Amino acid sequence: MASYSNGQNGLELGIQKPAIGSNTVLEPTISVAVAPRCPRLELPMVVTRAAALLMALLSMSLMISAKQRGSFIIFGIQIPLYANWSFSDSLESLVGISAAAAAYSLAQLLLIAHESLKKVHVVPTRRYAWMLLAGDQVFAYAMMSAGSAAAAVANLNRTGIQHTALPNFCKPLPRFCDLSAASIACAFVSCSFLATSTIIDVIWLSNL
Repeated sequence: MASYSNGQNGLELGIQKPAIGSNTVLEPTISVAVAPRCPRLELPMVVTRAAALLMALLSMSLMISAKQRGSFIIFGIQIPLYANWSFSDSLESLVGISAAAAAYSLAQLLLIAHESLKKVHVVPTRRYAWMLLAGDQVFAYAMMSAGSAAAAVANLNRTGIQHTALPNFCKPLPRFCDLSAASIACAFVSCSFLATSTIIDVIWLSNL
């Protein structure tokens, strides 16, 4: 029995030698080693990306809804207020990055569904796994950065500016502050799901 193997593509070729004096025809047998799969990780991968998509969409929609009119009194003068998320660069950044993260998560889910319909591996190659890992890390850091910047603005609106007469803007504008806070919280939750996806990507890489 002679065998030849190729470690790159997993191909194994075996030739059975007949006994001396036998008229048996040589028949090569070919067996292809299947790449290792992680079926238990496919469901968590789908769940984490779906959750990241949902949280990113919630973050974006809540922030876009953060608009309110009100007024406050300073030095006996009533001043009208109008709060809108588009007035802050940090809040605009959160909306844009949330939209990008949602689009990225949706694209990954569509690719997973396409691979599943073809009945092939969800992560077929190491190169694809590395691309997933890089993309998940980029968007996880982006969501964390945007959420942190927006949280600083929201905290300033809630606490006011010390050593000045400017009051807590969340008292006359409670709806705006509540929606902003909810949007920022969803952004951090989306970031955590994307970070979880990076861990799953690393496990995939270790099994490919």
